[in-house]
Amino acid sequence: MSLKIRLARGGAKKRPHYSIVVADSRYPRDGRFIEKIGTFNPMLAKDNAERVKLDAEKAKEWLAKGAQPTDRVERFLDAMGLLKRKARNNPEKAQPKKKALERAAANAAAEAAAAAPAETPAAE
Repeated sequence: MSLKIRLARGGAKKRPHYSIVVADSRYPRDGRFIEKIGTFNPMLAKDNAERVKLDAEKAKEWLAKGAQPTDRVERFLDAMGLLKRKARNNPEKAQPKKKALERAAANAAAEAAAAAPAETPAAE
């Protein structure tokens, strides 16, 4: 059984409220869970103490049992000092894609063509 510590969404439309739960990874996101260990209210300010409530002892127990936190929950645990989150970096994401490279090449060629006739002396 693959355990996850993840968010289960509740609340009304456009007014989300999440429960931090331990669940089998095969269960639905908002469905069955094993234990509720906290809450997350994204509608509150980031510096508000009520934004994330998490039982640290229960989280430690579940991590010791092999539960894997999702990325968002891992951020909460890192902020509490329970877990060290690995830095993520994808340098290839910032590279221009195929069409952008084609446009850049076309622009460079157009600029070179525009500059070339101006530099050559006119034959008389």
